[in-house]
Amino acid sequence: MPRPVLVIADLHLDRSRPAATQTFLRFLEEEAPQAEAVYILGDLFEAWIGDDSVAADDPTLLALRAAATTTSIHVMHGNRDFLLGADFATASGVNLLPDPSVVTIHGERVLMMHGDSLCTGDAEYMQFRAMVRDPAWQRQFLALPIEERLDQARQARGASTKRNQQLDEAIMDVTPEAVDTAMRDHGVRWLIHGHTHRPGIHDVKTASGTGKRFVVGDWFDQGSVLRCHSDRWTLETLPHEA
Repeated sequence: MPRPVLVIADLHLDRSRPAATQTFLRFLEEEAPQAEAVYILGDLFEAWIGDDSVAADDPTLLALRAAATTTSIHVMHGNRDFLLGADFATASGVNLLPDPSVVTIHGERVLMMHGDSLCTGDAEYMQFRAMVRDPAWQRQFLALPIEERLDQARQARGASTKRNQQLDEAIMDVTPEAVDTAMRDHGVRWLIHGHTHRPGIHDVKTASGTGKRFVVGDWFDQGSVLRCHSDRWTLETLPHEA
């Protein structure tokens, strides 16, 4: 029997959420070794201001490295940790996965995305996303002292939280047109993404027939994990550590 593939996203690991971190460490120790592969589709961290800002003996990095000795672990950039780089990959032993990527799971070609690029109804966010993904902007930001980067990250998180509270929820969700375009351009029937914190499994129409859109939720509230077995794919909720 093939081992399952596990897909998670939006852990938003941060010192202010120790329960989510402990759940993830337990997941890496107990769940990951039983899997063929683990895919983390963005926002593993609440914020990542550069690979030079975290010590090599950070418990999360050490746990990732230990898990990666038995299971292939793939990490995609999210909208909170788009600055994860080669030094992080080396320290943690993971493979940095481009967004978007097409992977094969139990014979099915699947499009993997973080999901923020599908939220095209939020024009202001899409402009911000284009700015911070620009290599020139990233070089300029990473050249700043760590404390200054931390201050800017805190300000950005505060502004984002305030703005999201004022927005219509529909604007922050994916648009059907963006989903259709992404799946058509990559020639797939199945899509997995995170970002919206709205876990669910949706039927979608594609050029090749009926397909599926799997949305994995966050970890600080939902503990969401998609288990991809050879005969069934299930969306589950992991219990939080006390």
